[in-house]
Amino acid sequence: MRTLIIVVIGLVLAALALRLTPAAHRLLAAGLFTVVWLGVTALNLRTGLSHGYTLAEELPIHLVLFGVPVAAAWVLWWRQ
Repeated sequence: MRTLIIVVIGLVLAALALRLTPAAHRLLAAGLFTVVWLGVTALNLRTGLSHGYTLAEELPIHLVLFGVPVAAAWVLWWRQ
């Protein structure tokens, strides 16, 4: 359930970042969102590793946590 919540938060933030940014700056917004979201998911990965999970267990989940919102942000940028 936590994974779904984080993915939804990322999707909402990506949509807001691109909708509230003027058209001329949406490429920058998508890039900035990617960097910030990478930091957020890295902190979440660190939390999982500190609770005893291995990197092999955490990495597939974090690829989804990072990849889905970032892919959505770039698709939104491309379609606008």
